[in-house]
Amino acid sequence: MSEQNKAGRFEEIALPHLAAAYNLARWLVHNEHDAEDVVQEAYLRAFKSFGGYYGGNSRSWLLTIVRNTCYTWLQKNRGVHVAESIDDSNLEELGLDFADPEVLLLQSVDAQIVRGALTELPVEFREVVVLREMEGFSYKEIADVIDLPLGTVMSRLARGRKRLQALLVQRMGKGASIELSANA
Repeated sequence: MSEQNKAGRFEEIALPHLAAAYNLARWLVHNEHDAEDVVQEAYLRAFKSFGGYYGGNSRSWLLTIVRNTCYTWLQKNRGVHVAESIDDSNLEELGLDFADPEVLLLQSVDAQIVRGALTELPVEFREVVVLREMEGFSYKEIADVIDLPLGTVMSRLARGRKRLQALLVQRMGKGASIELSANA
């Protein structure tokens, strides 16, 4: 395969998954700029190893590389980790109702609470929740990406959802008590 054909084929296969790659990286490294760097590195790695890609689920193949690149980055930069808030500039993609400011405010507050709770999950639960709930991966695809048995994926997802629910209940309780004390 010529270098030009390889590049064209790689673009066809990899570029449609760029948003999913960035989303996964952002949730794993907790920083937008670092996630961009990780995704760029992952795409370079994917392009270099593209000769070994023989078809199949390109999204799983690519996100496996992104995940591995994230963990490599985290190992190198573990002591330098600085959390940043996640940019909300793409709210329209979330399907929010901009006609009613009150609805928008409530949806924004809910999204912040969920994001905060998701950030508190241990990474092994966070990654399966992000892949399943945000990226719509099947259990099998998640198992392929994180290289674990299907039963382990299902267990982690159930435990991750349970922990996320507990964190959300805890956060909602705090929000309600803050709201009540403000009205007193």
